[in-house]
Amino acid sequence: MSRVYNFSAGPSMLPLEVLEKAASEMTDYNGTGQSVMEMSHRSKAFKPIMEKTEALVRELMNVPENYKVLFLQGGASLQFAMVPLNLKKNGKAAYVNTGVWAEKAIKEAGKWMEVDVIASSKDSNYRMIPDVGTISGDYDYAHITLNNTIMGTKWAKIPETGSIPLVADISSCVLSEPLDVSKFGILYAGAQKNLAPAGVTLVIIREDLITDTPVENTPAMLRYDTHVKEGSMYNTPPCYTIYVMGLVLEWIQKNGGAEGMAKRNTEKASMLYDYLDASPYYAATAENGSRSLMNIPFVTKETDPEKADVINKKFVAEAEKAGLVNLAGHRLVGGMRASIYNAMPLEGVKALIAFMEKFAKENA
Repeated sequence: MSRVYNFSAGPSMLPLEVLEKAASEMTDYNGTGQSVMEMSHRSKAFKPIMEKTEALVRELMNVPENYKVLFLQGGASLQFAMVPLNLKKNGKAAYVNTGVWAEKAIKEAGKWMEVDVIASSKDSNYRMIPDVGTISGDYDYAHITLNNTIMGTKWAKIPETGSIPLVADISSCVLSEPLDVSKFGILYAGAQKNLAPAGVTLVIIREDLITDTPVENTPAMLRYDTHVKEGSMYNTPPCYTIYVMGLVLEWIQKNGGAEGMAKRNTEKASMLYDYLDASPYYAATAENGSRSLMNIPFVTKETDPEKADVINKKFVAEAEKAGLVNLAGHRLVGGMRASIYNAMPLEGVKALIAFMEKFAKENA
């Protein structure tokens, strides 16, 4: 079987050359006679892998010297708890509700903090980002979800927070375009969308936020200082996933870094949005000004819910037969969704548009 175009929201497709490189080293990495999967995380063979991956993160994201880079586990969902457990001082935090994952972060933080939802796009069914210019108040931190995977929205402008540490979930947009790390106190990202297979979580944290006095009785594994002191090796890290992340970062570097990814992603997204906006059959669901480069949900213009559901299922099934897979919208919202992360080539978007045009003619 030839490779398909995988539009999954995550785990997502990886660059083919990364997969081929990993395959070539599967049984013998760098002449060691063993797979990275088999290595001790404390071995001389693995240490350079970890060091290279961190160095590439720092280079490609222009991470300032006063930030630590961590490779943790538990996905972004565990960070929903680690952030309040480690940043709580006065016990009050500001959150912006822009979708399902923001809601989950809010709910988790509410177990330890007084949470102020200072803005929300819930009334628009999360199809836009609320206008938040400046965040002020006696908050321990403020939290945003930079890209919203399910509804396909992203923050076009980062809010100003002054001395309040800004925390962001960047799972589905990390290294899709340049990002000023210095505007944030903490950035975190599950790797399974733009960086690596599932299993490792990238955390970038400003040094002054690493405290040795988190919430009382916080487990050692949920303390940032634990992982900083041990260089992400307090316990066995996800070694193979970190190795693949390093390969992906090398691929990004070779293809122009964050700036190169932004050019590539803007071209793909613009092509698909332009088609949707001009189509008499389809429509994008995210509002202009808030549209994601990474996740593009869309629907047909059928207004009858039952008929629309039938058409949607037919679209997804026929697309899969055409080698375009994982185009079903999230189970909570339905419709369709094309996730076009860094590794998705322009040819994949062109193939999708050609299929959509054919399907529209046959089903209008």
